[in-house]
Amino acid sequence: MPSSVVTGNRERVGVLRNVIPTTPVTSGHVLEMDELVRTYGTVRALDGMSFTVRPGAVTGFLGPNGAGKTTTMRAIFRLTELDSGQVRWQGAPVDAAARRRFGYLPEERGLYPTMRVADQLRYLGQLRGLDKHTAAHRSAEWLERLGLADRSRSNLEDLSLGNQQRIQLISALVHEPDVLVLDEPFSGLDPIAADALSKILVSEARRGATVLFSSHQLDLVEHLCEDAVIVDHGRAVAQGPLDELVAGHDPVLLIDLPDDPDAKWTAQLDDERFTVLNNTSGAVRLSLDAGDGAIVELAQPALDAARQAGSVSRFGFERRTLAEVFLDLVGRPADEDTSTPPDDVAAEPALTGERR
Repeated sequence: MPSSVVTGNRERVGVLRNVIPTTPVTSGHVLEMDELVRTYGTVRALDGMSFTVRPGAVTGFLGPNGAGKTTTMRAIFRLTELDSGQVRWQGAPVDAAARRRFGYLPEERGLYPTMRVADQLRYLGQLRGLDKHTAAHRSAEWLERLGLADRSRSNLEDLSLGNQQRIQLISALVHEPDVLVLDEPFSGLDPIAADALSKILVSEARRGATVLFSSHQLDLVEHLCEDAVIVDHGRAVAQGPLDELVAGHDPVLLIDLPDDPDAKWTAQLDDERFTVLNNTSGAVRLSLDAGDGAIVELAQPALDAARQAGSVSRFGFERRTLAEVFLDLVGRPADEDTSTPPDDVAAEPALTGERR
């Protein structure tokens, strides 16, 4: 199974393989999804989902709503049963013993609202194999690190939603997991809390943990992650080091006309050759349709049109952003939801815990 590129859009296979080098899966502490299939009635939530996550790097798990991210994460912990396929860790199927060495932050948070913070963190640590003293010690360390030491004797329900999320995060970290799986961990966090969480994810990866998290905040992912997996319609579209994913796509053309902040001049462009990706106060990023000739020659008509409209302050080529690559691969923004959630999902467990 390739580790740098997996593609579910079959018509794009040749293109992607030409621009992103594939490498074989190596042995070691690798988390693997191998042809995962999960169907809810007529909805195929996972349709051969295959990718790998390497240790020591923060991996972003990206896709529009309904692409299969949450179902995949639940499958890792056997909170949803697969129709076929296999989740492997260190080359072997993930069993209950392995899962006890994993940490999980579900999208639907859920701890004990009337239980004291310190008590439930210690209890959850013991469930993951720690003795009582170690569980209490590590819980106290994490509470101190996240600025919640003074709330250790508070009931969870007495904390703000942001602090409750911090407690949920500690519950996933307290046993120093080998694998850390976080579903939308940045949702609802203020910038300070998001920065603190980013540092924690990097620290865990540097410790050697395998870190996988989903997010719709592509700017944050591009800043934080070394690897990314992009999924759509239950399949992996592309994966690999972020630099390679971005470098594998044609650069964009930047033309800046400060005197035309609404970029009205772009209305004169041939929309079969040029696509406006975004405009920031007159600084326009354009995608060029592939054609014969040097890329500078292909860009010349856009530059000519801009010059006719006013004074060009900047002109050049830039690499694509992750959001632009995502849109090119998936065809819609990360936060667009085109799915109908299957009723079956509501019947499955929404919280952590081992299914025995």
